[in-house]
Amino acid sequence: MGHMQTLSRRAFVFGSAAVAGGIAFGAYGCAEAAAPSADGNPLAAGLGANSVTFNPWVEISPDKITLIAQHADIGQGVGSVQPIMIAEEMDLDPGQFEIRFAGPSPAYFNTGFADEFAPFVAADQSPAAEEARAATLEWLRKSGLQMTGGSSTIPDTYQKLRVAGAVARETLKAAAAKRSGVAVADLRTQSGHVILPNGSRIAYVALAAEASRIPPVLDAQPRDPSKWRMLGKPMMRLDVRSKVMGELKFGIDMKMDGMLYASVKLNPNKGQPLKSYDARKAQTMPGVKKVLEIKNGVAVIATNSWYAMKAVETIACEWAPSAYPAEQADHWKVLESSFKPEFLGKEWKKIGDIDAGLKTGRLVEAEYRAPYLAHQPLEPLNGIGLVTDKGMEIWVGHQSPRFVQWVAATAIGLKPEQVTFHNQWTGGSFGHRLEYENVRVLAEIANQIKGTPIKLVFSREEDFLQDIPRQIAIARHRGSVDKSKIVAADLQLASTTPLKGLLERSGTPSKDPDGQLAAGLWNVYYDIPNFRATSYEAQGLSPSTTWRSVGASTSGFFTESFIDELIHAAGLDPMKARIAMCTVPHYRRVLETVAEMSDWKGPLGNGRGRGVAFVESFGTPVAEVVEVTATERGIRIDKVWVAADVGKVVDPVNFENQVQGGVVWGLGHAMNCELTYSKGAAQQTNYNHHEAMRIYQCPVIEVRGLENDPKVRGVGEPPVPPAAPALANAIFAATGKRIREMPFNKFIDFV
Repeated sequence: MGHMQTLSRRAFVFGSAAVAGGIAFGAYGCAEAAAPSADGNPLAAGLGANSVTFNPWVEISPDKITLIAQHADIGQGVGSVQPIMIAEEMDLDPGQFEIRFAGPSPAYFNTGFADEFAPFVAADQSPAAEEARAATLEWLRKSGLQMTGGSSTIPDTYQKLRVAGAVARETLKAAAAKRSGVAVADLRTQSGHVILPNGSRIAYVALAAEASRIPPVLDAQPRDPSKWRMLGKPMMRLDVRSKVMGELKFGIDMKMDGMLYASVKLNPNKGQPLKSYDARKAQTMPGVKKVLEIKNGVAVIATNSWYAMKAVETIACEWAPSAYPAEQADHWKVLESSFKPEFLGKEWKKIGDIDAGLKTGRLVEAEYRAPYLAHQPLEPLNGIGLVTDKGMEIWVGHQSPRFVQWVAATAIGLKPEQVTFHNQWTGGSFGHRLEYENVRVLAEIANQIKGTPIKLVFSREEDFLQDIPRQIAIARHRGSVDKSKIVAADLQLASTTPLKGLLERSGTPSKDPDGQLAAGLWNVYYDIPNFRATSYEAQGLSPSTTWRSVGASTSGFFTESFIDELIHAAGLDPMKARIAMCTVPHYRRVLETVAEMSDWKGPLGNGRGRGVAFVESFGTPVAEVVEVTATERGIRIDKVWVAADVGKVVDPVNFENQVQGGVVWGLGHAMNCELTYSKGAAQQTNYNHHEAMRIYQCPVIEVRGLENDPKVRGVGEPPVPPAAPALANAIFAATGKRIREMPFNKFIDFV
């Protein structure tokens, strides 16, 4: 893994200011990305005869055009929007190209993380902030950090995929000019062809051989958005038909000749080993071929997945106990005692005199809680592995290709380059496919049955039991109001660390404070003269990891609920106060837009209430208004209005779907879901115990995308954090009852 293992991000970001202006995104996007050399372009080495690649995203042979989707498709539309960004510039139509997911390569490093990793809030566009982002970008380039996450898909690829398509288009025109003798300026492109002045057409595939013998046109520029044919306009995703018709094959659908099937029973006390087991009954069951011992459990190999799952259930195991508290109540006790200097993560922001501010006017104090949560994607963990004397091949849906190589190789004593990774279409993730529970286990199993493809499928129950959950968190907030103004806010958070745990399991441990705990805590854009945001990192609890919107999924709830309490204590209108306090003009416009959309005019009365929340996460500001009615049977959610500013709405239909899905995800988990521990194991092991929002509960969701941000932003995760506080604030407006802990169904019924 080279740089990914040895380079300290903090050391690089803060020690490389001198190179900040020298390695800009545009340089890689336009020049290095277009270079077809074997070391810079992973497609070059595997080219067939008379084929050409202009950059890591375009490959043309005499019989087909292949466009590379750099990121993993986990349901968010990568397999559609990324090829369309290339096709827009190449003048290709849907149906004229094939799509392939990128393999592991530093060429696919994620530039979109530059804003997220730099130690500045997203709205800070100062020279110092931009210098730090440029330095962080250079670290990303050197490390080759290839990962899907953090709502970075569009920010990462918006420029470079369009440039890749433009380079391909102009190079194909140059090849056509060489063949025809017609000047490039007199040629145009349309529907996968170069068009000559006399109307004759040369197909791109017919130009592949000639294009491979000329240098790529590296100064090609993408078109102005005003000339887009597909981008920015309503379009059907390329994968819709195949998914609706059941034609698209996900990872769990894959089959190979001679394949055997595996299911596992692993220690439910996360990270602990197996002490002993009795598999006598399993060995006599139908279809069972072998029972294998692996690092922290047992595996059954059978002739199909059902036989394997039923057999592994019968194996009696003695497990080593958990390294964290066995019972849920004790997890909360650890958190409660974590607000101490020895657990300090970082004081992320401090403005004014907090102590003096808290003594001014009326003091407001509140404690909030958020539980562990499972990821629960529809497709359970799975994969196919084949180990031979030469190395390993692995077919699995995952968000971090190069880390998959490292984890699989480390598990069975190989070098990462000996592991060939094939990414798959994935039926959901929400952060689940950033972890490696199935990767390590699959490598261990396949290594014991060399030469035979092994298909591993986790049962739904095992998927829940082994899931590394969202962080558990407690917030203790204090503030003061005086003369109808918020004078001070002191925000303190204790939580498990989602990002640090993931980095450690990826082989890149960090000693830095977990930056994701600050999301939604310190990036508060209200004019509060005395403000402090501090995180504490709890120790000795269940490992946790990234979950859709990560730290903001908890801190956004805490912060926006508390801001609402302060506004109420000051006697102000929740919407008008937020708009008046917002210090960033285009963020203020987001709030103004959602106010206009919902026709906000103050309290509704008669058991009805509206709540508003505003959270910026991953650089995208989102404001939501939730309207509820208190009925005799419980709270009914009537409607939700959402405004989000992403700088450029590349795919309007998918944008709306992503926002609506994020709202449903955020509301459903706030209402109903928690993961609790007993005897060291998760108690919730299927959907009926971890229930999302039902269709009959789903409100009408109205969405509006704004384009005022100077940068292109993502939208997969940012709609989630405002949903919970907006709902809690609406319930207060309707009933006068403050809910400060998720899930809300502990305190109130929903209909």
